[in-house]
Amino acid sequence: MRVSGPLRSPAEKILSRAEAVREAGPGRSFRLVFTNGCFDLLHRGHVECLVRAREQGDALLVAINTDASAGRLGKGVDRPLVTEADRAMVLAALECVDWVTSFHEDTPEALIAELEPDVLVKGGDYAEAEVAGAAAVRDRGGRVVIVPRVAGHSTSGLVRRLKGKGET
Repeated sequence: MRVSGPLRSPAEKILSRAEAVREAGPGRSFRLVFTNGCFDLLHRGHVECLVRAREQGDALLVAINTDASAGRLGKGVDRPLVTEADRAMVLAALECVDWVTSFHEDTPEALIAELEPDVLVKGGDYAEAEVAGAAAVRDRGGRVVIVPRVAGHSTSGLVRRLKGKGET
């Protein structure tokens, strides 16, 4: 049986960008893993990717798109379905997630440059050449890890199924 330390409140795991850089940025004494995304409707594919990401180092920081930047991704006018604050809280409640922050830009490249993570993880719907910030991480001696997708699990697929059920 694994016994862990005291349970951390999800709210205390949600950091401003400045707090994230202070806690997990350059000068840290641990191996930082970084991943990012919208995480609009959290599903099994997300969870499995996050667990695999956390296995790559000592701490996992998840950066989510703000509502405005998520809306610019072209996934539909009604996206994100879940607000930034709610998405952050759900992610922060996961044991494998150490911190959650957000970024307002279209990509997390500037945040990755500020944090200098040791490992950058993305889901299998990306090729390494498409991963924002990958070159910067590799140039500093870090690694880029692509976690295979879990077949049949995507937010866009969930939205399509929900819309189809709502129409019948």
